[in-house]
Amino acid sequence: MHIVLVEPSLFGRRTLGNLLEKRGHRVDAFPDAVGALQFIRKVTSVELVLISLEIEGMTGLELCWQCRLIAQEGRSLYIIAMSSCGETEKAIEALDCGADDYVRKAPAPEELFARIRAAERLNMMQRDLVRLATRDPLTELFNRRAFLDAAQKHIRDASDLIPVSVILLDIDHFKAINDAHGHAVGDLVLRAVAEILARSNELAGRLGGEEFAVIEPGCTATQACIRAEVLRADLQRVDVRHADAVIPVTVSLGVAEVPIGREDAFDYALCLADAAMYEAKRLGRNRVVAAGALRGRASA
Repeated sequence: MHIVLVEPSLFGRRTLGNLLEKRGHRVDAFPDAVGALQFIRKVTSVELVLISLEIEGMTGLELCWQCRLIAQEGRSLYIIAMSSCGETEKAIEALDCGADDYVRKAPAPEELFARIRAAERLNMMQRDLVRLATRDPLTELFNRRAFLDAAQKHIRDASDLIPVSVILLDIDHFKAINDAHGHAVGDLVLRAVAEILARSNELAGRLGGEEFAVIEPGCTATQACIRAEVLRADLQRVDVRHADAVIPVTVSLGVAEVPIGREDAFDYALCLADAAMYEAKRLGRNRVVAAGALRGRASA
């Protein structure tokens, strides 16, 4: 388990850190809350934060609350507060400020390890719940809601100087595949497409049915069109085999760059990419169309 230890005493950091590392945990120790909080925000592998309430500057209670806010963003982050004070009021205060557990310094090693095992169980359950809530069960890509949320967050966090584009794609003649070979084979096709998308991009989602979407950070529309063409070619090489039949797979793709300065920038880009994708189908399928080219034809 990756643990962040926040303890003002050098002796305490070394003693507790060594104890945890001997049990196979990865430990990063900090004397104050500011450095710890920056690290926790940046390093998403952190699963448990062990916080001394006696730290100075930003207090341990404040750090508990900040870590709770991070956990509410979908991170599996368990928070244990610890204090040399054994008063019940201190434990209540820590739990009210976002801590999951409270232990008095210095805890008996086996008591601490038992609490960490409880944290591991709860984190595993939370990860399972997050996966069920955010992943499409058939393809394991982001589901529609999770993809849209992740894309919006990425665009909010990105600099205006860095372009972002979206690619929408739809499997050609998917209904005919289902009708001719059955839904089980249709599912094989969906999984094959998802596997290629997941391999090429972390921000990929299944929006519904046979429609998928990909976010391309750092790509202008022109660059995203090149990426889309690579995807199209990769997918065309996929042959789904069932019994004695080989089912060819092709897709139609629409590309749009997310505009700067619009409050509805991503929704607008999605609409443009969707229109471009349907234009790709109208032109004969198995091709890439950019939203800019579509607007150019409309104004011609």
